[in-house]
Amino acid sequence: MHVSGLHVLIIDDDAERRTSLQACCEFLELECHVFDFVTWLQQGKGFELASVGVVLLGESSLPISLNKLIAELDGQGRMLPKVLVCDWSELAPDDFAAAGILGHLLPPFTYSAMLDLLHRCFVFSNGQNTDSVPELEALVGQNPAILEVKRLIAQVAPRDISVLITGESGTGKEVVARCLHEQSARAAGPFVPVNCGAIPGELLESELFGHEKGAFTGAISSRPGRFELAQGGTLFLDEIGDMPLPMQVKLLRVLQERQFERVGGTRTIEADVRIITATHKNLEEMIAQGEFREDLYYRLNVFPIEMPALRDRLDDLPLLVNALIDRLKAQGIGSFRFHPSAIDSLLKHPWAGNVRELANLMERLAIIYPGGVVGVSELPPKFRHVAEPDPARYDAVKLGAEPCFADSRALTPVSPADGSVILPAEGIELKPFLETLEQSLIHQALERCDYVVARAADELGVRRTTLVEKMRKYGISRQ
Repeated sequence: MHVSGLHVLIIDDDAERRTSLQACCEFLELECHVFDFVTWLQQGKGFELASVGVVLLGESSLPISLNKLIAELDGQGRMLPKVLVCDWSELAPDDFAAAGILGHLLPPFTYSAMLDLLHRCFVFSNGQNTDSVPELEALVGQNPAILEVKRLIAQVAPRDISVLITGESGTGKEVVARCLHEQSARAAGPFVPVNCGAIPGELLESELFGHEKGAFTGAISSRPGRFELAQGGTLFLDEIGDMPLPMQVKLLRVLQERQFERVGGTRTIEADVRIITATHKNLEEMIAQGEFREDLYYRLNVFPIEMPALRDRLDDLPLLVNALIDRLKAQGIGSFRFHPSAIDSLLKHPWAGNVRELANLMERLAIIYPGGVVGVSELPPKFRHVAEPDPARYDAVKLGAEPCFADSRALTPVSPADGSVILPAEGIELKPFLETLEQSLIHQALERCDYVVARAADELGVRRTTLVEKMRKYGISRQ
């Protein structure tokens, strides 16, 4: 068995035991550093402890303080796992845990005993390894499930192997794929995303591999595919579960041979790309139903990363809200703040659409309530899971109507009883005001009609095509 990357530090004045321990470590192909105490005291301050996985402490012929030695070993910011290979009377077993001592290793030093020791050290080090979580600005959250995703990204990003990202729609699988690319040696190369579910099956081969002029009807010129565009970088195949079976066979061949040809071409092109895939589907169930190739699955699923659903990490919701508000500001869409009662309500929402659903909600609110404070009553009805804490606040406005998602109070000064709008003393910019009011009414109609555009158009008294054009103009998406 070869255990790479783990170094063993042996400090012992018993020469015979040092030799025996070193031989056992070398049998396991471990990197071993051996010192007596005099040599360690002379040279230890310059020794690099970062790669040391375990310290084996033996007998000292010097009047040395074990506590002081332990403090020096841990002085580089990490508690090293330590094992005593003889008794040290000055330290009681009750004190072992605080000093990072995992116990004793006594002769005979067998293969199984050393292997068990290495496993104990591995578990101990993983428990201490909280500082290894990388700061990934795009991946927001401190929930343990997200921290685990960040750790996995740090582990696999430098290695040029295939990664399969799973999780529900809207959890941020493409964000993870981009983080993997940006943390890899291919970061200077292109990141090319492809949504396999958005491209008709008959066009997917040409989209991925490119085509030569005349390869099929409509191929009036040669065109490189996504594999060529991603050369030297990363190709992200989103919704891989939607890839047709015939195309799966061709993708498997490229992954095996690292070569491909354009459609209608004969020239072999080397595929210097890293493949990252993602899906919200259960590929193992699809394999059982004959809808996904098992051999392709194992080619893609070399290193799996599962994104947690938002409902499983609701403690991250305030952090996500702040990050999304910053993004809305940067995009020039606008900004607003949530009242604490609104946050309480959002924490009770099931979030079937996950982070994407939250982002869509906040974009709508930023348009409707620019610069405002959104409470429970300003939330769309389906997001109201707590009672309005202060209904009298709305009664005092005397609008004569129940507050709704697109309440015009956020858009203009209060209207008098006859329904006319009071022009502020400082005047008003009419066009932006009317556009904001129009967006508000469109959102209300869509919300009331469960985003069925034809019904919403009837509510607004316009043609369906007219409403579609206005939705496109204002960047309003269907849910």
